[in-house]
Amino acid sequence: MTLPSSAPALELTSGELRLALLPAIGGAVAGFWRGDVPVLRSPDPATIATARDGASFALAPFSNRLGFCRFRWHGRDHRIVANVPGTPHALHGVAWMRAWQVLESGADSAALRYVHQADEYWPFDFTLEQQLVLTPTALEHRLRFTNTAAEPQPVGLGFHPYFAKRPRSRMHVECAERWETDPTQLPTRKVAQAGIDGDVAHLGFDHCFEGWRGAARIRDEKLSLKLTSSLPYLMVYTPDPANYFCVEPVSHVPNAIHMAEPAAHGLLSLGAGESTEAWMKLEVAPA
Repeated sequence: MTLPSSAPALELTSGELRLALLPAIGGAVAGFWRGDVPVLRSPDPATIATARDGASFALAPFSNRLGFCRFRWHGRDHRIVANVPGTPHALHGVAWMRAWQVLESGADSAALRYVHQADEYWPFDFTLEQQLVLTPTALEHRLRFTNTAAEPQPVGLGFHPYFAKRPRSRMHVECAERWETDPTQLPTRKVAQAGIDGDVAHLGFDHCFEGWRGAARIRDEKLSLKLTSSLPYLMVYTPDPANYFCVEPVSHVPNAIHMAEPAAHGLLSLGAGESTEAWMKLEVAPA
């Protein structure tokens, strides 16, 4: 679904940090800057047609790929619509595809809500709220998901920031394992991964990492960043020669719903009326 590129942006500021938010386009962050320096990939908001064109967006009710757009849940088979051309899978849930309602907005904070009614993209009702707060040194982003269906549903959450890649971009992440993938990018098996520490230009990841400890640290010739989250898994995507890379805190392994024990891989079963929350914090300092 493509929403109007003319949709108005909200702008938040605190100290030298500035953020542009597009409620009508997936509730997405359009851009994030320290002074004039992009922290995240930050195109002109007028050029953004979907949340995937911008700086960051929320992932719900699942992150990454749901294999072949079908799943079985509590004895019932469900089929959903493929939402990104070129892949047989469903990607990143539905919240990024829809317009959000602005609940509150101020100089340095905003709260948004998306109300989902069961459709061909996701067969359960839910409400998702996000709050974004800027301080002079950080972006704090929170999600709250509530199951408004009359039955339990599978739930996963995440954050999908696109970091600006510069000539000296470097990443340091402490982790323990990496999920290998098949040709369609579904996970197949875990292998040992003694952390990530290197120039982004020399990395070739599109993988989920387990055993993420502490912060993910990103540094280049302009900025020093520290990413922390309540979520236990980390997706890392370093496409070449793109001008961005992704470091995404997520609650579950991709395609966990098809694994023998989905809960063991982070997927929640959320009962009717129940809620779950997640947060991400991105601290920003000069290099």
